[in-house]
Amino acid sequence: MDYRAVEQAIITRGVEWEFDPTRERVKSLLELLGEPQRAYPIVHIAGTNGKTSTARMTETLLRERNLRVGRFTSPHLVHMRERIVVDGKPLSEEKFTEAYEELLPYVELLEKDGGRRIQFFEFLTAMAFSVFADAPVDVAVIETGMGGTWDATNVADGAVAVITPISLDHMDRLGPDIPSIAGEKAGIIKPGQTVVLAQQELEAAEVLMVKAAETGVVVAREGLEFGVLAREVAMGGQLLTLRGLKGVYDEVYLPLYGAHQASNAVCALAAAEALTGGDDPLDVELVRQAFAQVTSPGRLEVVRRGPTVVVDAAHNTGGVKATIEALDEAFDFAKVIGVVAVMRDKDVSGILELLEPVFEEIVVTTNSSPRAMPADELGELAAEYFGPDRVHVVERIDDAIDRGIGIADAAGEFSGTGVLITGSVITAGDARHLLNAGDED
Repeated sequence: MDYRAVEQAIITRGVEWEFDPTRERVKSLLELLGEPQRAYPIVHIAGTNGKTSTARMTETLLRERNLRVGRFTSPHLVHMRERIVVDGKPLSEEKFTEAYEELLPYVELLEKDGGRRIQFFEFLTAMAFSVFADAPVDVAVIETGMGGTWDATNVADGAVAVITPISLDHMDRLGPDIPSIAGEKAGIIKPGQTVVLAQQELEAAEVLMVKAAETGVVVAREGLEFGVLAREVAMGGQLLTLRGLKGVYDEVYLPLYGAHQASNAVCALAAAEALTGGDDPLDVELVRQAFAQVTSPGRLEVVRRGPTVVVDAAHNTGGVKATIEALDEAFDFAKVIGVVAVMRDKDVSGILELLEPVFEEIVVTTNSSPRAMPADELGELAAEYFGPDRVHVVERIDDAIDRGIGIADAAGEFSGTGVLITGSVITAGDARHLLNAGDED
């Protein structure tokens, strides 16, 4: 098989956002494979926002310590290979295809014996665990797909668990309120771990701390056991002073924008320290070198200048709030033109309400996902918040991006007008591809 055929074969196993509360299928598959997820220690990351950025930072810190690291994240921006990373690089098309072909006979055997069909995310999770065992890696950084308790990745037991900020998202699958969602995320907390908690809303923190007490784990909380001591805007990012679990690390340059990324950074630092063991702090120069090379594509990423075009994957109200704060802090825009495509199952009204004071005009469109809200429907909603004169409805995302850039261009070179493309991870990926922002490999 060629790579495109493999991608399509995995896609036919169902859609990633379907939520089925069972781990039995993937557990049975991994047992056939000899339980590869037990071949290396794991940093397991759950939460609503910031998981991928935190995973990438944790990976970079561990690689700087000369460890071979596997990273599994989702969803992907452009191609499926981005999800499974070894030594800082996504699998090549050849390696991805080879991993698929090695796994397929075990999947077919399980399904032939009367087991239910292995689903899209379950297949990729088993692929990642197997690839990491075969590499072999010294440690794996694993991001949950959705939730925690019933997530396919939760067949593994993390040596360190990280829970990033929890907010309302996927309510139809994870629960109607913050305590319900926090309870689902808390499912990755298991005996013997160190649990790293980002700052949380009180309702979420209470649920997480109860689970931690019941499980008897060591808890490290942002703002108490570790945290960001100082932060200032710097060219292309920010300069941080971080207090980890074992020491203080000053003059840390992070080439990402926003207080939320500083929070992700200190959680990654605490996770790396917890995994290392002992009482000695990490080498401060190692920490500086690691954070200086961190990237997080599609997260307030500048993909073009003249006018400045920023791509961001915010797709829920919590993420949009963080994006707006960082945009205001790090970019000196007099006006912002928005290009927005969202998924129809999100809190679209909440997202539009937050964006209205930020955007001078908004271009609404649709992205490449079948879950995307149609452009005309999004336009009707946007008009309720922006008024019809500020809303442009453009069916195709490539044309919408051109329209947004055209509006900024027409404002003049010295108008200080920027463009923000946002609303979904898929929207960010489509924009990066269309604007030739480049792939990781």
